[in-house]
Amino acid sequence: MASLSVTLNLLWPCSIARKPSPSLRFFDVRNSASSYCSTSRRLALFHLGSALPQSQILGAKAYQLLRGEGKPVEASPVADLAQAGAAIAEENALEWVKGDKRRMLHVVYRVGDLDKTIKFYTECLGMKLLRKRDIPEEQYSNAFLGYGPEDSNFTVELTNYGVDKYDIGTGFGHFGIAVEDVAKTVELIKAKGGKVTREPGPANGGSTIIALIEDPDGYPFELLEKWPTPEPFSQVMLRVGDLDRAINFYKKAFGMELLRTRDNPEYKYTVGMLGYGTEDNSPVLELTYNYGITDYDKGNGYAQIAIGTDDVYKSAEAVRLSGGKIILEPGPLPGINTKITACLDPDGWKSVFVDNIDFLKELE
Repeated sequence: MASLSVTLNLLWPCSIARKPSPSLRFFDVRNSASSYCSTSRRLALFHLGSALPQSQILGAKAYQLLRGEGKPVEASPVADLAQAGAAIAEENALEWVKGDKRRMLHVVYRVGDLDKTIKFYTECLGMKLLRKRDIPEEQYSNAFLGYGPEDSNFTVELTNYGVDKYDIGTGFGHFGIAVEDVAKTVELIKAKGGKVTREPGPANGGSTIIALIEDPDGYPFELLEKWPTPEPFSQVMLRVGDLDRAINFYKKAFGMELLRTRDNPEYKYTVGMLGYGTEDNSPVLELTYNYGITDYDKGNGYAQIAIGTDDVYKSAEAVRLSGGKIILEPGPLPGINTKITACLDPDGWKSVFVDNIDFLKELE
């Protein structure tokens, strides 16, 4: 069976992945029935408008959106109810996100030597190789590694297209790994020939013992001394140009919770931690704003985070309503029928939403 990760290479730059054939096209699932239902709802609201107060029809929140800054609602039922329908749709979509069953599935990035990187992750970082595929017809290989099974843990997907080296860019920050003893882990990495860029010690502006290392492709890893934890693969750090904008987007569109923020004026940066659980028990997205920097080079190494969802269609709509950009319309992938949608956040970082049930079928 073809894999989700293989098909996702169609989303990546043409300089790395081959162009999809004309037959591999993604279609937005919209039909006449949905148009009929929308029309029927508008007509129903219109008829209700002649008999009920608008505040009762629309609900308090949507009615307040229509009234704006305390201005009265004009008596124009068609225009007002059309606007109200949009307000209700937005409110319902964003409310649905809060109850969606989401988690961070895996993070995808490209490496020059798959076997060499696998060896480093397993011997130095203590990860397990969960699965590996070679797809010669696609000139593509990938491997999944992590600290537990993919159906319950956040994992790494390493990919290779026969390219020896990728550009990491300046926007990607690091991956965070929780370990029992940072100093011992650093010594092991040195013994294996790994590169240490920061010796163990307290974090800047904090007390947690950390160290910084690089994998064979130059991807930075932050080792954090916090143990025990059910999820050692604990962080993905990305740099953003507007922290407040990014936080609001991930809260609304992704349904993440803002766990904490920390400003470090001495080092001229601010971070925000977001996720679907606490930092001790689940992976988090660390967004970093460096004072005065609004744009970064994203390179061609880091690819995306995959997020599980119960409905890719509703997820795509929530992204649109929150100011994100859909770059792959929601729907099933050709050949495997796994439903996905892909999007960009306001800073251009890519994420992919994957149907929860379809993802579990992929693992069978």
